[in-house]
Amino acid sequence: MVIKGAAFKAIETVGKYIYLQMKLQPDTGLINELIYQVTHLSSRKRRSILFGLDIIIFVIAAYAGLYLRFDGKIPAENINIYLKSGLISIPIKAACFYLMGMYRPLLRYSSISLLETPIKATIVSEALLFALSRLFQFSFFPRSSQIIAGFITISLVMSLRILIRRYVKRENLLLASSFHEQRTGLGPSENQLKKVLIYGAGSAGSILSSSLISDHRYDITAFVDDNPRLSNREVNGIRIYRANQLENLVESRKVDLVLLAMPSVDTKQRQHILKRLSHLHVEVLTVPTLEEIVSGEVSVDKVRSIDLADCLGRKEVLPDPALLESDILGKVVLVTGAGGSIGSELCRQIVRQSPKHLILLDMSEFALYSIDLELSENAPHVSRSSCLGSVTDRDRLDDILKEHQVETIYHAAAYKHVPLVEENPAQGIINNAYGTLVLAQAAQAARVQTFVLISTDKAVRPTNVMGATKRVAELILQAMAEQSNSTTRFIMVRFGNVLGSSGSVVPRFRKQILEGKDITLTHPDITRYFMSIPEAARLVIQAGALGQGGEVFLLDMGAPVRIYDLAVQMIELSGLKVGKDIDINITGLRPGEKLYEELLIDSSSSIETSHPKIFSANEKMFSLHQLEPKLNRLFFLAQRGDMNGSITSLRDLVPEYSPASMRIVR
Repeated sequence: MVIKGAAFKAIETVGKYIYLQMKLQPDTGLINELIYQVTHLSSRKRRSILFGLDIIIFVIAAYAGLYLRFDGKIPAENINIYLKSGLISIPIKAACFYLMGMYRPLLRYSSISLLETPIKATIVSEALLFALSRLFQFSFFPRSSQIIAGFITISLVMSLRILIRRYVKRENLLLASSFHEQRTGLGPSENQLKKVLIYGAGSAGSILSSSLISDHRYDITAFVDDNPRLSNREVNGIRIYRANQLENLVESRKVDLVLLAMPSVDTKQRQHILKRLSHLHVEVLTVPTLEEIVSGEVSVDKVRSIDLADCLGRKEVLPDPALLESDILGKVVLVTGAGGSIGSELCRQIVRQSPKHLILLDMSEFALYSIDLELSENAPHVSRSSCLGSVTDRDRLDDILKEHQVETIYHAAAYKHVPLVEENPAQGIINNAYGTLVLAQAAQAARVQTFVLISTDKAVRPTNVMGATKRVAELILQAMAEQSNSTTRFIMVRFGNVLGSSGSVVPRFRKQILEGKDITLTHPDITRYFMSIPEAARLVIQAGALGQGGEVFLLDMGAPVRIYDLAVQMIELSGLKVGKDIDINITGLRPGEKLYEELLIDSSSSIETSHPKIFSANEKMFSLHQLEPKLNRLFFLAQRGDMNGSITSLRDLVPEYSPASMRIVR
């Protein structure tokens, strides 16, 4: 009973002490001065002082343990025994603390979770003392006093570290205030701190708050979580509130920034949360997705801006590993347009599947250099070659295919910006259509096993030259796949817009918002399909593995997105108001632009595959015999720069092509 009562007293003392230390704001006195000295000496001296302070704590804890054990009356006849025991036990405790790394972490940067080290060190040291006492038949201290001393040791060691961390944080704030005052001439103000609310009190929120606690730029005012069982609890000393209190918290605490810390939440719930946040007119950032964290691309505490992918509510199906590696593992792979948005992401995905050799082909020197440099840093183990050149250069292609014995080609090279290709139709025809023909013929001659064309939804009933040229590229591969002597599987994959690609509305809108400019939009009712670049690249690779030759595969793009609604949401999630901070200006449809895009010419022709996000389509085609004279005329007119003749020839090849691009197509 004595041990139990003493232990309870110790626990109560520990609890009160830790609570007081967590709330303590050191201002003056000896403790404040001591902490200042500790935090401003060299790291070696700092560790030595902490080591000395811990030894003092061991002595205090040993005495307090005996004092509480004997209710303040330590037996005089045992004093010498306890002194000798202390001379043995205290060095053992100090050694355990040192060997278990108690003095390695930097206190100003270490997480609160690292304070578990003194608990482990105390338990190990007490267990070691108990083992030694049994081994040498020598009793150091009464068992109960050892237990009490252990509790007190933990409380004092942890409190000392917490005190130092809090002092350092306060000092950082003072330094920041002084720096601000020197630069601006203004005195300290509470507005210097960005008031932050973290949505999500799980492990991601905890890690994020620990990372921000020592950052003088942010003041975490509250946590919000959808789980009602977490309400009124605390994370790192910060209270958790219910989700229905979000609006009141943002308003009453003048929150500047909401950090969404829910990487594993399902897409529908994430979309619902973002919709609620967008109406608060406060800036919103998010931690990376679970996929980004698991892949090792970023850590959980690296926040980023909200992307359209976060707002779409798309649920990505996990890729099939067998399909991903089917055309890549142990093979020589060529990616054309390797420096572009899709091409570069294909390269990133391909190196994860352990190809024998990867060849990057692009005619842009800077784009090729950029992806080559990235791969050299992130995948140095993968053998690769970077080749400058155009897909219209047959000799160059023959040399590359022959030298490297290429087995798989992903053809992503294309001119894809609708207005530019509309102004330069001949170059669009030569690069997109003729380039595909040249590459396909070279691949067939080199007996390449698999050829995958990256196509577009703009190839369906096209109203612009770009879409029409991509449909011609599809017709070329369909015709070549039909040849009985072909040993190459020609496969086409058709999909819509990818998020973040060059020329995409998302980075353009984001740039306009950051610069405080009005957003420009061609039409209030325009809609587009969207997909993330990594998801599109993975599905392209998997579709290529599904094909037998000649198929046009379609990727499930989900529901189309109204671009006007997207612009409004991006503005609101930046903490701004439409019409007050930023306007949306309607400029009118550009040449060749449609209000909406399609993935199928005949919606009844789609066929399910073994992958839930990939469909196959049976599209009208020409035989190679029928196609060749039409192609020859098209390329002849394009090379001559005959714009009208080229457009007429395109219509002959693609009857559904409507060059009256200014007309709104429904």
